[in-house]
Amino acid sequence: MPDTLVTETAILAETASEYDYDLLVLGSGPAGQRAAIQAAKLGKHVCVVEKRAVVGGVCINTGTIPSKTLREAALHLSGFHHRTVYGASYSVKQDITMADLLRHTDHVIRTEVDVTHHQLRRNGVDVMSASATFSDPHSLRLEFADGRSTREVTADKIMIAVGTECTRASDIPFDGQTIFTSDDVLSLKQLPRSLVVIGAGVIGLEYATIFATLGVKVTLIDKREKLLDFVDGETVDALAYLMRQNRVALRLGEGVDSINRCDDKNGPRVRVDLASGKQVYARKALYSIGRTGATSGLNLEAAGLTTDPRGRLTVNQNYRTEVDHIYAAGDVIGFPSLASTSMEQGRLAACHAFGANSNSYTELFPYGIYTIPEISVVGASEEELTRDGVPYEVGKSFYREIARGQIIGDHTGMLKIIFHLETREVLGISIIGEGASELIHIGQAVMAHKGTIDYFVDTIFNYPTLAECYKTAAFDGLNRLE
Repeated sequence: MPDTLVTETAILAETASEYDYDLLVLGSGPAGQRAAIQAAKLGKHVCVVEKRAVVGGVCINTGTIPSKTLREAALHLSGFHHRTVYGASYSVKQDITMADLLRHTDHVIRTEVDVTHHQLRRNGVDVMSASATFSDPHSLRLEFADGRSTREVTADKIMIAVGTECTRASDIPFDGQTIFTSDDVLSLKQLPRSLVVIGAGVIGLEYATIFATLGVKVTLIDKREKLLDFVDGETVDALAYLMRQNRVALRLGEGVDSINRCDDKNGPRVRVDLASGKQVYARKALYSIGRTGATSGLNLEAAGLTTDPRGRLTVNQNYRTEVDHIYAAGDVIGFPSLASTSMEQGRLAACHAFGANSNSYTELFPYGIYTIPEISVVGASEEELTRDGVPYEVGKSFYREIARGQIIGDHTGMLKIIFHLETREVLGISIIGEGASELIHIGQAVMAHKGTIDYFVDTIFNYPTLAECYKTAAFDGLNRLE
């Protein structure tokens, strides 16, 4: 576990005798794991309760890690990055199957589960595989996985980090194969010839581009007129253009009336009726209209807690709920619902719960969106600065101008630096292209130290690297000032 976790011996205290644990954590995803280990490093007696048979939560088992590994497998097997050299028909393997894609995914999941379990054990954290329900604000009843044994446990502080589950409309005939959610992707038996994706959020976009890269004919439907409204507009427009180039049909501003299965002589088929009267047919449908907090089974009323209509908990700036000794972090508290921010939320919550000092650049967290091509942004967008009346200028560079871009076969990538017109301070970075989620951290570090665009001009980058895009974009931006 990284050394950034607070380890202040001055605040070590003996376990309160009236409770079984100093901290009881519900959920072993990124937020729960980091909160548990941080509290353990503060000398606290900690227990993690996970209802799954394995640790890691949605992040490792069905969400972040599987989808990103699936993406890498799709990129490799499809030969996507080499098509600019060898032609659009090039692929590493013909007739790619779900088994091909899941082989690598299963290995990574097993490894990450083992790593997470080992980290918890070596920090002295108890792990129990059980379902938990509140009996009162300090007590929970645990029903263990065998279904025969139960136990009542008490804790001084409680962290709710149970994450979310796919939102499922009751009138849709989900079967996990023909009409399914993102939680079902790893269970698919075969790739479809065509797929309709309902919901153009981050998850919907990621899977739409993954399947399209594998040659699946994809139709993406969303009632919103614009994709990813929290991301720089020019970057999103570039993504939409590249998706259309890869034969993804975008049906934006379209509401869905119904989704029904209508098999034909060639097998299962789905018909989606739109509010506009249009009909969309495909072999399979991915329903991805958001996620709901996995809190329904916790009996939160017994703890004095309430949720919003999506099952999410409200917290203050210290991740404390309306009950002083109960904290919540991760996807269960809503936006931004990123594994990276969830980890930090869990750490900060544990520090606050036990009076430890902590620092974090929470206002500069980066977004990583693993579409094909991937997107990553940090700081302000042009739209936000225009709305707030902040004078700014931009500098842009394109992967096709950089030797490394030619080497890796990415001719469409772009990096944008947004900086203050007068002080030259870097205000935002937006990247689309291979390695965007790695490359963003250079700009993030400069912004954390109030750096200016001149830093990128004056520094030296390895050659050939994508990092050179920062220097090229900086020169472009300064040229615009003239």
